[in-house]
Formats: sequence, structure tokens, C-alpha cells
Amino acid sequence: MNENLDLKESSLFGKKDKPLIISGPCSAESEKQVLETARSLKEIGIKVFRAGIWKPRTRPGTFEGLGSVALPWLRRVKEETGMLTAIEVANIWHIKEALNHDIDILWVGARTTANPFAVQELADGMRGIDKPVFVKNPINPDIELWIGALERMNKAGIKNLAAIHRGFSFYGQSPYRNLPQWEIPVELKRRVPDLPVITDPSHISGNRKLIFGIAQTALDLDFSGLFIESHYRPEEALSDKDQQLSPDDLKNVLSGLIHRKSEIVNTRKMEELNEYRRQIDQWDDELIRVLNNRLAISEKIGHYKKKENITILQTNRWSEILEDRLSKARKMGMSDRFITQLFKNIHQESISFQNRVMN
Repeated sequence: MNENLDLKESSLFGKKDKPLIISGPCSAESEKQVLETARSLKEIGIKVFRAGIWKPRTRPGTFEGLGSVALPWLRRVKEETGMLTAIEVANIWHIKEALNHDIDILWVGARTTANPFAVQELADGMRGIDKPVFVKNPINPDIELWIGALERMNKAGIKNLAAIHRGFSFYGQSPYRNLPQWEIPVELKRRVPDLPVITDPSHISGNRKLIFGIAQTALDLDFSGLFIESHYRPEEALSDKDQQLSPDDLKNVLSGLIHRKSEIVNTRKMEELNEYRRQIDQWDDELIRVLNNRLAISEKIGHYKKKENITILQTNRWSEILEDRLSKARKMGMSDRFITQLFKNIHQESISFQNRVMN
């Protein structure tokens, strides 16, 4: 399914080999901090400066931003460096203050995206403005909620839209602050192909050491830009200091990134790629036939279980299947995550087949 959003091409996203880079501190903490960081970022070629003005913190007592008092500092950044400015807005008052201080780009945060009422309030408050609006993914991995927020903005007449992929909350252990779950923004790109998608490596990683890898993956997936936090003195930052880069470190990250082509112009090389694709198509056809044959046997098992009055779910048998398939797949170099998800889907479809037989 493809979504029909009425989008206009943005001048922010130009050449494919030059993704948009947005950078600046997590929070605007002082005029000196904002201006020093902006000047350094300008020197390394950053065109869009971001800063948190109102910070939605998980618990009270942490730094929640300075609010409107910091907005004149961003105006000064714009006047002095020529950079565009971007801030997060979460209510009507934020929008009014942003417009009064000539902020160029507004973004909707992950916590706000998760609340359709809040998104609709923002959409109504932005109705009629001609500024780029970026929408971060909701904190939970729900692509429909993400697309719904974009649709609400679009129906309010906002056509200069982009999405920000900042990862998803989870329970458990991971090297990341938020799981990237690349399959979700990839699906967003498939369903809304004209929508620019920007990745936020800072919030995904939560650790400056991991930012490069996330950023490179985003470019490898042909995403339209990067949203990276930078502070002139990260170790002194009042919020999220572990995930902020100094401007010099940001320069090193950006200079090390590989920019790949999205298309092949050489006819001979394209023929080689198309041959590989034909082979993939053949194996996919075979895979569908194999799965169909497997499900036909599941249906027969369903008839047997109905005849013998046996429950559909056989937990021990399911555990045996999963462990056996994982063991075999590991020897072939396939990941546990892939095989587990694949066989969970196959098992669920088998249950559905047997349920139809039973009932």
C-alpha cells in the first residue's frame, strides 16, 4: 500500500550525493554556547542549526530547556552565520513563539507523535504556514502512528514535510539508546516514496562512539539526511552529553562517511545487477512454492487434530522446531533474529490454517 501525501519538493534536499546535515546542541543552554557551537558548525559547512528550546524530559528535575529566552540567540545565529534554524515544538504556544522569532524549520518530537490529539493540535496551529515541518517517529514502533501524524500535517496544508527516524523505545539490553529497527523507516520510504527521511544517529545511539555506524547505515539505505547533535563542549552539556559530538568530531564523522550512488548509469554493470535480480526472483518463486506446500501439510495436520480432538498449539513441538531451525541456520551464517521472526510468521500462519479447519 502506498500513501498519497500531497508533497512539494523541498530545496533542503538537493543532490543525492549531498544529504542534508542538521546539527547543533541538544539544548540551548547559554548565548555563548549557542553562538560558539554555531560558528564552529558553520566553518565545517553545516547549513541548518538545531537546538532544543523546550525539552520534554522523562522525569522532572532534569534540564528542560530555557524556553523562549533562548529564541533570540537562534535569531542571532541566523543573522551572523546565514544558517537556517530548527527547533522542536509541542504545543500552540511553541509554534507562535517560533514564528515570532523567524525559526525556519519546526519538528515534532517522538513523544508528541505518539499522541494523535497533540499532533492534530499542532497541525491546526501550523495551518497556513509555509515552513518545512519534520515529524519524528513515535517512541513505540508503530508505522501507522507515524504515517498518521504526517497525514494530519498534510491535511492541514503542510506540503513541505520530512520524517525523522530517531529509533524506538524497547525493554531490555542493547548497545543503543533506542533501537534503530531499520525495517520501519524502510517501509515508510516504500509507502511514501517522495517523502524525505532523515536519520537521527544521536538519539538512536545515545553514545557518540556509535554515531558513525548509524550514520553510514542511513546513507547506505539512501536516506535523505542526518540529524546529529553537536556541542562546543560536550562534556559540559546539561542534557544528553554522552551522545553529543564536538564540531571537530562531527567533521571527522562526516568526512569518513561513504556516499553511495542510488542508481547505476553503466549499461553493462546494470545488466550484471539485473541478472542477480532475476536469480533472486527465481528463488523467491521457489520459496513461495515451498511455503505453499508446507502450509498444505499444516492443513492436513489440522484435519488430523480435529479428528483426534487435539489442541492446535503444541508448545513442545514448536520449541523443538524453532531450536532445530536456529541451529541449522547458524551454521549457514544466518542471524537468530531473522530465522526466529521468519519461523514465528510461518508458525502463526500454520495456526491460522489449522484454526480455519477446526472452526
